[in-house]
Amino acid sequence: MSQTFAIGIGGAAGQGVATPGDIFAAIFSRRGLHLNAYNAYQSIIRGGHTFLTIRTGVDEVQNLGDGIDLLIPLNQDTMDRHLRLLTAGGACIYNADTIKPGAAADGVQLCALPVSTLADITRNKVAQNTLALGASLSMMGVGFQSLESVIASQFGRKGESVVKENVEIARAGYEYATAKFKPFARPLPMTEKRYAVLSGNAAMAMGGAAAGVKFYCAYPMSPSTGVLHWMAGHGRKAGILVRQVEDEIGVINMAIGAAHAGVRSMCATSGGGFALMTEGLGLAAMAEIPVVAINCMRAGPSTGVPTKTEQGDLWQALGAAFGDYPRVIAAPLDIGDCFTLMHEIFNVTDKFQCPGIVLCDLLLSEGRLSVDPELLDFKPPIDRGELIASNGDVHDEEYLRYKITESGVSPRAVPGLPGYTHVVSSDEHDENGVLISDEYTNHAKRRAMMEKRMRKVAGIEAAVPPPALEGPKDADVTLIGWGSTDGTIREARAMLAEQGVSTNHLQIRWLVPLHGDAIVEVLRGAKRTIIVENNFSGQFARYLRSETSFVADGHIRKYDGEPFMPHHIVQAVQGQLASTTTVSVPNHEVMV
Repeated sequence: MSQTFAIGIGGAAGQGVATPGDIFAAIFSRRGLHLNAYNAYQSIIRGGHTFLTIRTGVDEVQNLGDGIDLLIPLNQDTMDRHLRLLTAGGACIYNADTIKPGAAADGVQLCALPVSTLADITRNKVAQNTLALGASLSMMGVGFQSLESVIASQFGRKGESVVKENVEIARAGYEYATAKFKPFARPLPMTEKRYAVLSGNAAMAMGGAAAGVKFYCAYPMSPSTGVLHWMAGHGRKAGILVRQVEDEIGVINMAIGAAHAGVRSMCATSGGGFALMTEGLGLAAMAEIPVVAINCMRAGPSTGVPTKTEQGDLWQALGAAFGDYPRVIAAPLDIGDCFTLMHEIFNVTDKFQCPGIVLCDLLLSEGRLSVDPELLDFKPPIDRGELIASNGDVHDEEYLRYKITESGVSPRAVPGLPGYTHVVSSDEHDENGVLISDEYTNHAKRRAMMEKRMRKVAGIEAAVPPPALEGPKDADVTLIGWGSTDGTIREARAMLAEQGVSTNHLQIRWLVPLHGDAIVEVLRGAKRTIIVENNFSGQFARYLRSETSFVADGHIRKYDGEPFMPHHIVQAVQGQLASTTTVSVPNHEVMV
């Protein structure tokens, strides 16, 4: 496994945990390093424990890892919770005026900063944060000029005096650490690479813009609100009309209206808001209007734990709206994939005139990842399918919006085009869109229209690639995951390999269509299959069983609101290999 360096910054909400994380991220990015960051926080404005982890390295950093190399506790609670995560070679930089360090593992350096001596804390309440930044970068072997430049960028809007004050405080911490503390054994590396740093929400918003979205609407709901923030900040420049709507019922109907008018349209919410959207999704299905809805999953049910992550909404998405209808559901594998997936799902929904659902989660939505700028520069192909958008000639024959075709896809004309008059509604209809009644003579029309719509399913399945197995076919264990567990499973596999356990890996990105036959064929020769997912009931395991009758040999499930760490998977796999039990829940020892 490649060498990484991880920092943990913790304190109470309101103590400014996020700002040092932003500065570290900027410095790591400018040094050409990959990074992965996640802020575990509670749903209160002040008080409550917050812990931000940022991990960096020369090679791709796929997850948060299992421990930290540097701890910056801003209060006693953080020191008491997290000092145990440091091992030999690690360091803890803390405010000696207010925090007692406790017992550290052998080889851990306890770095006490005399904060009130180094800075005027009556003028700057977060001086300890800035001092710790300076001290940290000194110990990492990073020149002070790099920190000075990022501070100027971070605080520039607050004026020159604020920038100067913070630079002076950071310099005091830097010089004190240079004189008093032992530097880390390995200085922070540097490469010629340059990376963008994105949250999943920003990546999905940018992916939508790249896919040609021209209308976005939402009602703010954590953890999806970041999509709205990006759209509000960049929509005008990108040519996107952005609206904050009164509730999610209005959101989905407004998005469908915009899509009906001919533009690509999307919206985003979380589980509670998605529940309100389901009737509207049924309208999109019946009227065959392509629209994309993002569900950023958080821990439920109801308000649940609104600032914690979970993969708990799969069955909600599978059952969204009533009746049978074609749809597409996909789960991005990482933050870069949050960008890439958007144009893919828009092309499928446009081509087959059906709703599309993106199942993201808080881990990706609010986490941050380094992304190669070339990924963002990519201009995706845009396939609008059977869309008639130009003022073509008037047809001699009547235009049939819902013409029965072999593929199930009918020509879709933008409303208002001469010669393409048609009716659209939420009721069942004939080929021309006119409502049919429930008279006996119309039963055949109902069957024909339902069969037309459902013929799209075969086309959708052919348009989306099946998942591919990674790793040796004769591995001891086959790990199966979906969505955001991808990176953690990959690192766990490397750790298991070091312990002599060979593994392979099947990660599901497209949930509908599932490609059940292809999945079963891949798993047919597996020695032992284990499904990994962030929920209590094993929602994907139940879905796979219902669609294919396949039953995994074991399960690893986590539902405490925090994401998997590699050691959770490693320990559970080892435990299952050593026992006859089929279900194992890992020790939920986490960083928060």
